[in-house]
Amino acid sequence: MASASETTGHQNIVASASASRRSLSWGSSISQSFRHAAEAQADDPFGRTQSQQGHDDDEENLRWAALEKLPTYDRMRRGVIRSALLHGGPAPDAAANKMELIDIEKLAAGNHVGRALLERLLQDDSERFLRRLRDRIDMVGIELPAIEVRYEQLSIQADVFVGSRALPTLSNAATNFLQGLIGRFGSSNKRTINILQQVNGILKPSRMTLLLGPPSSGKSTLMRALTGKLDKNLKVSGNITYCGHTLSEFYPERTSAYVSQYDLHNAEMTVRETLDFSRRCLGVGARYDMLAELARRERNAGIKPDPEIDAFMKATAVQGHQTNIITDVTLKVLGLDICSDIIIGDEMIRGISGGQKKRVTTGEMLTGPARALFMDEISTGLDSSSTFQIVKYIGHLVHVMNETVMISLLQPPPETYNLFDDIILLSEGYVVYHGPRENILEFFESAGFRCPQRKGVADFLQEVTSRKDQRQYWCVDHQEQQQYRYVSVPEFAERFRSFHAGQQMSRCTRSCRFRSTNPRPIRPR
Repeated sequence: MASASETTGHQNIVASASASRRSLSWGSSISQSFRHAAEAQADDPFGRTQSQQGHDDDEENLRWAALEKLPTYDRMRRGVIRSALLHGGPAPDAAANKMELIDIEKLAAGNHVGRALLERLLQDDSERFLRRLRDRIDMVGIELPAIEVRYEQLSIQADVFVGSRALPTLSNAATNFLQGLIGRFGSSNKRTINILQQVNGILKPSRMTLLLGPPSSGKSTLMRALTGKLDKNLKVSGNITYCGHTLSEFYPERTSAYVSQYDLHNAEMTVRETLDFSRRCLGVGARYDMLAELARRERNAGIKPDPEIDAFMKATAVQGHQTNIITDVTLKVLGLDICSDIIIGDEMIRGISGGQKKRVTTGEMLTGPARALFMDEISTGLDSSSTFQIVKYIGHLVHVMNETVMISLLQPPPETYNLFDDIILLSEGYVVYHGPRENILEFFESAGFRCPQRKGVADFLQEVTSRKDQRQYWCVDHQEQQQYRYVSVPEFAERFRSFHAGQQMSRCTRSCRFRSTNPRPIRPR
């Protein structure tokens, strides 16, 4: 039998062990509580507890349920956002994180509420913001319209006067007019020049195309022809189709937009006023109809969208205001927010700089609903960094929102050149190459010309078709086999037809010649 002292010692050992277990369990519970608090702090940037988060979620659900009970017209003009945005910025207290119903007119009017929402949406990256817009559209199965532009055997000619009567004086104009009436019966000093000579190509959606070529190669004429803005005095032959429909079957001005290389603005208007005027002239297109269909499908499927994305999309569909949140987006992505209240100016009135005027010209078309953009020399007067940022944002629009874009640049830097998917090289009115960017150097190497390692690819493409600059790019391997011979532009165009990229384009053109590539054609309004 154990003695009393042994029994007492055993009991003390058991008591101390249980006490230590209680202290360990109490310490582990404290550490777990601290760990859960840290995880909650990491998940919630405003430092709210789980009970507060649950209360905010319930409040948001109640606000959204009240919004869903409204009629369609009222529901399209109401949104649910955080109270912090109504007071000019985020706040750490719980009251600023409550969800409130707001009139979309306040967001669309360009006040501090809309700008605060815009700052919150664009705080990470413009691509991430566009992805959030696209995810909401894809969730209910709505397909964004895709514009495919084709041009086949397109030729453009112009009649020009030569000689002593080329000056636009009154006597010369009268003489030219009279000679034009009797020109078919006698001699004339007119000469016909070929601007484009039977060019073919396809501009596909979700792919950004770079148009390269030396001056006077026909780049601006090609863009104007594809948007239906050619001069009436030009002689045009060939076919231009949008998703299988000719330009006479719809209004190309509502589907495409052309950004001119000339900056023509009202000198006494500010930057914001200029963009607002352009936006009101271009309209909102089908944004309201698409948003109404999107809300209907979400309601039937029981899907609650992101409140911030929903409020932004509703604000973009509002019309009738002098300013809009779309103007703020354009100012932000083009870097014009720092000069939004400065007048444009001209030679007599001091205003913004030349590079900022070029960005205003680009922004005028970005405020509209066009799905096909044709931009002519948008980098004139801009530094390489600004050009890269603008082209990068346009690339996000193309790849995320399924748009069709052609951009003409004279000498793009390598980092900007690599942002494009397809390359069109024009020279002397011929399409020398039209295909993926990855295969253009392979095409010229097959013809006997190689781009040096330290040479920019865009500069190489501008010079390889020139008679005075072509010789320096002749390959060493070919030089050992045969003497250098100048390869003319028509020969390059003929070689491209036998190149695999040219053959693929020819097959695609023949297979799709008699059918539309879009099951939902563009209908005139």
